Amino acid sequence: MKNEKNIKVSNGYMMLFLLLAVIIIMFAGIILFRTPLFLVLVIAVLFIVKGFFIVNPNNSKVLVLFGAYKGTVRENGFFWANPFYSKQRISLRARNFDSERVKVNDKIGNPILINVILVWKVEDTYKAAFDVDQYEEFVRIQTDAAVRKLAGSYSYDNFDDAQEEITLRSGMDEVNEALENEITERLAIAGIKVMEARIGYLAYAPEIANSMLKRQQAVAIVAARKKIVEGAVGMVEDALLKLSQDNIIDFDDDKKASMVSNLMVVLCGDKEATPVINTGTLHS
Repeated sequence: MKNEKNIKVSNGYMMLFLLLAVIIIMFAGIILFRTPLFLVLVIAVLFIVKGFFIVNPNNSKVLVLFGAYKGTVRENGFFWANPFYSKQRISLRARNFDSERVKVNDKIGNPILINVILVWKVEDTYKAAFDVDQYEEFVRIQTDAAVRKLAGSYSYDNFDDAQEEITLRSGMDEVNEALENEITERLAIAGIKVMEARIGYLAYAPEIANSMLKRQQAVAIVAARKKIVEGAVGMVEDALLKLSQDNIIDFDDDKKASMVSNLMVVLCGDKEATPVINTGTLHS
């Protein structure tokens, strides 16, 4: 497998002066000597004109002579080269690629919508021109394949707080790094350098989005209730301990159970407690 090589070509302005000289000689010969033989110089003029080309900033020209790769011109300016060279323009600029949203299954089979934002540029013009067919289309297809593979390697989300598994939603840094490595490996054959790759859009597919939203809400409610109960138990324990230490009241098991029950209802309830005045004894 070949790699890119730079080639030196002639300065275009020098050849332009030569072209003007040939044209002047041709017309002067026709006028002064009145012979059509100088029309032969028209061939030389056409030959010279065909060799001119321009390379703009962050662009390149790949030169090929009768099927043989001769080199790449990366230098900017006005140049002249063998007129029989075919010249293919390849941009060296950084480009953005925002892929389409594709529906894929995550690691546990949930359908999700995902797309990727890719920043890339051509690093090796030989590989981009000759090792793949239409390198821009190659970037699009291979990026799509890498996204599908990545989505199948991770779960969308993790509903178990005790589990520290990397997911598409929670482990963005690790997932984006894995995505960039995967795309870099795939595009290396085309001489493409991946400058950045990251997930741009991530969501459940519409057919399960409502169900998953309810599931997330349920998990959040359970987690919130768990925290409330943990806090309520601590507050009840502190209250009983404080009352006991200050000798405010002596509790038997029944009184403790009743007080714990009332405090837990007050602390864990969704609504504010309604006070009730007991005019009798504690057990009435």
